[in-house]
Amino acid sequence: MSQPPLPPYESLSLHLKQLRLSHMLSQWQILESKATQEQWSYSQFLLALCELEVNRRFQVRLQRALAEAQLPSAKSFTNFEFSHCPKLNPAVLMQLAQDASWLERSENLLLFGASGVGKTHLAAAIGRAMIELGKRVKFCPATLLVQQLQHAKLQLQLPALLGKLDRFDLLIVDDIGYVKKSEAETSVLFELIAHRYERRSLLVTANQPFSQWDAIFSDSMMTVAAVDRLVHHALILEIHAESFRKQSATSRSSSK
Repeated sequence: MSQPPLPPYESLSLHLKQLRLSHMLSQWQILESKATQEQWSYSQFLLALCELEVNRRFQVRLQRALAEAQLPSAKSFTNFEFSHCPKLNPAVLMQLAQDASWLERSENLLLFGASGVGKTHLAAAIGRAMIELGKRVKFCPATLLVQQLQHAKLQLQLPALLGKLDRFDLLIVDDIGYVKKSEAETSVLFELIAHRYERRSLLVTANQPFSQWDAIFSDSMMTVAAVDRLVHHALILEIHAESFRKQSATSRSSSK
C-alpha cells in the first residue's frame, strides 16, 4: 500500500528543507499568519517570502565578503565628513560607488593627499560599496602586501600569488608611499602593477604626488613605467584638507 500523502504544512516544510531555503523554512508560518490577517493575495505572500530569503542570503554573502576583504572597520560614506574636504566633489565618488562597471573595464582609482585627510576611509568606503554590488575586494596596507609578494618571490611562488590576487575585482593598496626604496621591495610592487594592468583594478592611496615617486621605486625608469600603467585607465582624485587627526588633537588641547 502506498503511503498517505503528508499534510500540506509538513510537505511544504520538507520541500523547503530539500531546496535549502532555510530562511523561508524558519519564517513562512509567521509570514503566513500576517498574510492571513492582512488579506494578502497569493502573489503578495510568495513575493514577501522570497524577499526574506533573498535578503538573508545577501546579508550572509555580504558578511563573508567583508571578512575576506579585511576592510578597516566602521568606515563608510555615511560617516565621512565631506564638509572637511570642500574641494572634493562627493558626486564623483558616489558615481563610482553606485556603478561597478569601472571594475569590469579594469580601471584604477588613485587617491592622493597628505596624511590624515581620509584617503583610507574613502578607499574602504569604495571597497564596501563594490562588495555590496557583488564584487570581490581585498584591502592591503602597501608594506604588508610587499612583504607577502617578496616572500612569494623568494619561494618561487610569485606568479601563483599574483594569480590568487586576480580573483579580486578590486585590490586596494593603501599608503604606497611607505614602501621602502629598495630593489627587492619595489621590483615586486612593479610586478604587481604590471600584472594587473588592463586585467584587474587597483585602488591606490598615496601621500606623495607622482613627481615624488622616485622615492618609492629604485630607479626612474621603473617609476615612469609604474605610473604609466596606473594612470592609463584611471580616475585620479586629490584631497586637499587639514589632517583629521591633527584637527582632533587641536580640538582636545583647546578644550582643556
